[in-house]
Amino acid sequence: MSSHTRMFSFLIVALLCASCLAAPMSSYSYSTSVGGGSGTSFSTEEGNGKITAIRVWEASSAYITGIQVRNGAIWGKRVGRVVGSAQELILFDGETIVQVSGKYTNYIYQIYFVTSRGRTLVAGQPTTNSFNFYPANPKAELKLLSGRFNHAGITSLGAHWDVMDQN
Repeated sequence: MSSHTRMFSFLIVALLCASCLAAPMSSYSYSTSVGGGSGTSFSTEEGNGKITAIRVWEASSAYITGIQVRNGAIWGKRVGRVVGSAQELILFDGETIVQVSGKYTNYIYQIYFVTSRGRTLVAGQPTTNSFNFYPANPKAELKLLSGRFNHAGITSLGAHWDVMDQN
């Protein structure tokens, strides 16, 4: 075997080893928050379960006032305030939230949740600036929402995505 052939073989083996040691694609991503951002910070993560349902309250012809997320069988703490009846989306087994969109200025005016089955929950008014959150990893799902709220409603919103355990 010539020295060129040995060197080429060594380079191939080195490249293969390096590719095996390379860091895998991260499963976590964060969609940077939008909105005015005044008030108290929040995170909807309660326990370790997957998101199985979401409730949203809105002021009539105005902005989003409250959000509540269920992880597994347990409803988390409501963020913001209750105004009227909640709009609710209960996920089917294996269904996940893959997109969060909406409208904002100093408050979140509209929120739009899209599931892996194409179902949606839409609350609020379609006015002002648009946002569109989705995971960097195509296998990820919504893990939690974070942001800020005040006495009137939700003032900012961000989304955290991750590949969740299927159990």
